[in-house]
Amino acid sequence: MAHLKEFRIESHARAELIKLDGHVEKAIEESGVKDGVCHVCVPHTTAGVTINEGADPDVARDLLARLAQLVPRDAGYAHAEGNADSHIKAALVGASATVLVKDGKPLLGTWQSVFFCEFDGPRRRRVLVRVAAS
Repeated sequence: MAHLKEFRIESHARAELIKLDGHVEKAIEESGVKDGVCHVCVPHTTAGVTINEGADPDVARDLLARLAQLVPRDAGYAHAEGNADSHIKAALVGASATVLVKDGKPLLGTWQSVFFCEFDGPRRRRVLVRVAAS
């Protein structure tokens, strides 16, 4: 048994981390899966998905700040569209994350959240969530 849900998310800044916990929980609930896996994927080349601390918003700010230092926006890239740094950041973060499902709930740590990572916003983006039974 597998369930695929697609939803849209809107970013409001060029670089932004947006919590997806509610969307993930809803997709799991709608799937009816009690034990299995949940895959969260973004079909974009300048965005990603990560799991990290969601309790303290400073963590998200620190992640974005460090990525901006590691991969500056204007560093003489060959890609001429002006968003080469966004592609690199998305490649570093990755386009998907997997969350285990137990008793119909995402099996995350106490402080963990699932984040959509925008690196080339503001934009309207797609997020895919697939829940499958074990």
